[in-house]
Parts: sequence; C-alpha cells; structure tokens
Amino acid sequence: MELIRGLHNLRSRHRGCVATVGNFDGVHLGHRAVLARLFEKSAAYDLPSLVMVFEPTPQEFFGRGEVPARLTRFREKYEALAAAGVDRMLCIRFDLEYSRLPAEQFVSDLLVEALGVRYLVVGDDFRFGHGRGGDFAMLEARGKRDNFEVENTPTFEIDGERVSSSRIRLLLLDGKIGAANRLLGRPYRMSGRIVPGRRLGRELGYPTANIRPGRRVLALHGVYAVRIEGAGLEPRDAVASIGTRPTIDGDTALLEVHVFNFDGDLYGQHVHVDFVAKLRDEQRFDSLQALTEQMDRDADEARQILTAQIDQAELTSRQD
Repeated sequence: MELIRGLHNLRSRHRGCVATVGNFDGVHLGHRAVLARLFEKSAAYDLPSLVMVFEPTPQEFFGRGEVPARLTRFREKYEALAAAGVDRMLCIRFDLEYSRLPAEQFVSDLLVEALGVRYLVVGDDFRFGHGRGGDFAMLEARGKRDNFEVENTPTFEIDGERVSSSRIRLLLLDGKIGAANRLLGRPYRMSGRIVPGRRLGRELGYPTANIRPGRRVLALHGVYAVRIEGAGLEPRDAVASIGTRPTIDGDTALLEVHVFNFDGDLYGQHVHVDFVAKLRDEQRFDSLQALTEQMDRDADEARQILTAQIDQAELTSRQD
C-alpha cells in the first residue's frame, strides 16, 4: 500500500481514485464493511482505492487534555489497512489551519482538484469541514456538479447494536476482551519495538519483552493472556501486563510480555501482541515476593485460557 504523507506529496498520478474518509481507529468490522464497498467500486471503475485519514485525529486536536483512547497507533492502522487490501493511504496533518477549512473548499480543493475522486464511500454519520458543516447532502449535490458519485453506507450492526470504535473502547476498558475482539473481527492488537527495561522481571524469574504503547491514552490496563508474534517469531502464548507498574513506582506506561518457554533475544525487534482475555486489574503489592507469587498465578491462568482456546479452535475445525 502506498502511503502519501501530506497534501504536498500529492502528484498528478494520484488523480483518479475511489475514496473513503475517516479515522478508521481499530479498523473494525464496521470499517471493513465500508472497505468492502470501496473495493467493489474500485474494481468496477478500474481505479485505485484510497483511504484518507488524519493525524492527529480531530478528537485529539480539539480535545486537548481529554481525548479518547487510541485503539490503533498510526503504524498499526497502516498495517491493518494494507492487510485489508487498500491501494493508497493519504494522511493529512490536522492542525489549526486545516480545521478552519470550509466544507465546500474541502470538496473543491481536495476531492475534486487534488484527488479527482470518481466515487466516494462514507459512513452514515460522516461530517466534515469547519464546524462539521459538510454532510452527505452536500456531497451528493457537489457530486452531481463535479462528476463524482457518493454512497452512504448503512450502519453495521451485530446483535442489533452498532459497531463503533467508541463501543470497542468501552468493552476493552471493562475487560470484555472477547466481546471487543468480536466487533474488531480479530484479536485486539498492540505492536511495537522491543526496548530494554530494568530487567526486574528476569530477576523474578519472569523475563519480559517490553514495548512502549505509543498512545496518549491507553484503551486497557491490567494483566492479560496474550499471544505474541513477529520478527521471525511464530505465534507464542504469553502473559502480559500493561500499565505504570505501581509496585516499583513506575511513572510511564509500558507493555511487558512474558513469553512462555522462550529464551531468545527480541531486543530491537518489531512484534505484535494479540489480547485474548483479561486476568485482573493492575495493583500495587507490598513486596516483590508477593508480586512474584501473583505472577505465578497469572501465568498459570493465562496458560489454561490459551490452551483451552486452542483446544476449542481445533474441535471447531474438525467439526467444520
């Protein structure tokens, strides 16, 4: 997938496309329904598919101190969209100047002149431009004038409830990992490069691969049963803690992953961590011994959950 960083990197060869616009945080099943229509129209028009996103997101820009948790950091979003089959991703820097861009100018300057959009797929709640002044009716009217079509995709629901990034955030915060994964259509994933830590885990018998989450606000905190893969590492069962490590007076968030039955070196490698189930909340212990005893219980519980999931998957596969 081609990544276009900023409007200044748009070239004449980028004119002519089938496009969609949004945050795509999580690239969940609702987003994938939009992408499915994008791909259908891309094939019908024989034009590249393009997803337009913003960094920072408008919510982060306007929210200042209070912003929603990110489901996916930029690289994770890029990887998910690329894996889905998108041809191009246009990332626009959302700043004060851009936030003041009138909706009509957004259509004229960007959709029509810069991109030459032939077909635009948007979600049912799509609003754009200064003061969120643009809507589907405006896009329809401009499409008739400027020779592009626009489609408003219906709400994607599971069990009668709308699939949305905000709903997934709430489920993750509540520890309902299975329910969140169902709406995502895959395990919730955090990715990053392994960085050196204090090596306290190794001293306690639980060496960890440490990842900086790279988010202003985390969607989850606590201890989890997970799987880790990447950098030539096949998916491996593991137990992970994400938070500020109160027992050792930590002050920055860190994702620490203990990989079962593994003694290799992952420093500097880029890996993916898939969350399967929450075990407990993060807590402070009175001593390192008490922490170690709890880590023993966490590891045992994680192994049981992950083994049971594999057994169930194999049973389902045989039945199919």
